[in-house]
Amino acid sequence: MSYIKAENLTKEYGSGELAVTAVSNANFEINAGEFVAIMGESGSGKSTLLSILGTLNSPTSGRLMVNDRDVYRFSQDERADFRRQSVGFVFQNFNLLSYLTLMENVMLPLATLKAKKKEKQMMAYKALERVGLGEKVKRLPGQISGGEQERVAIARAIVNKPPILLADEPTGNLDTRTGKLIMDFLRSLNEEGITIVMVTHSMEYSNFARRVLHMSDGMLVQ
Repeated sequence: MSYIKAENLTKEYGSGELAVTAVSNANFEINAGEFVAIMGESGSGKSTLLSILGTLNSPTSGRLMVNDRDVYRFSQDERADFRRQSVGFVFQNFNLLSYLTLMENVMLPLATLKAKKKEKQMMAYKALERVGLGEKVKRLPGQISGGEQERVAIARAIVNKPPILLADEPTGNLDTRTGKLIMDFLRSLNEEGITIVMVTHSMEYSNFARRVLHMSDGMLVQ
């Protein structure tokens, strides 16, 4: 049984003659524990599709089923709970807050969690330790390298132990050696059971995935 199922997902911006179709009738299934890459040229709709999978961007039409639940029938609050509990996001630009320590950045997804501060700090510490940064928890993002910032972004994404990880060009701002280290780490997370969907334009990095979906002009192509 598929874990994520897209049924005719379509996203349009604007209306009438000015309408632009970013994603057109996307149909696919992803099983639990898969590592899937979405490839395509810049502007092909990859990131828009990923944002729809993460419920950050509602489709114009179509359905998104996750674990047999139609997530776009959720209320706004239910959708927020779904993101917090089930989905981790890794962005190309890291999206770290420069004035917060690494631990404070990783704790951000825990803001609405009903737990004591010390418990949240321990969760953040374990996530940072998992990515090899347990000794740098008090540093600011500007005091570490780009590769380390991406590892902090991954720690923040997995601090809640979500079953799904969505990564948008996670190696886009990194050199080749550091990018491969990040890909090795994502593969190890996948081997632990996390379902990963990654947007990339790199054929080399797409080889880390078990399956590749190709996009062109908003459409999935064989």
